Amino acid sequence: MAEGLSLPSYYLYYQSPVKIVATPDGGARVWRVSIDTGGWQEENEIFTEITLGVGGEVFRRSSDEFVQEVERFRAHYLEGDGPIFALYETVQAVRDVAKAEDRHLTTKERALIHGIRKRTFVMFEEQLRAAGDLGADPDIARVE
Repeated sequence: MAEGLSLPSYYLYYQSPVKIVATPDGGARVWRVSIDTGGWQEENEIFTEITLGVGGEVFRRSSDEFVQEVERFRAHYLEGDGPIFALYETVQAVRDVAKAEDRHLTTKERALIHGIRKRTFVMFEEQLRAAGDLGADPDIARVE
């Protein structure tokens, strides 16, 4: 493991959310969001590139920023039905109204979107965990 690396740690890697978590044996696992399913794919081969920041397309994120990035990513690339996707549509509708009115999001709109994304993250991660996804961790969004 990289010297001085505090785990878990969160990143945006070429616009894709990635997390590095500790393993019970003192090592680390790298999980990247799948563009196809929104689930987690283990990609340990990118560990060094991420931790050393090689390439310039690696950005560290707080856990809160990470949750927002994951949900922005999932809402953009995934399609489906059910409550999670209805909430993704709600976020998009709020953004569309602001765009149509040629204005920035208001403080209340930003707070609404932030709250919805935290909720959809937990919902999505709980579904992934129930389906056996080893990278799923709904508790990331519950940490303040």
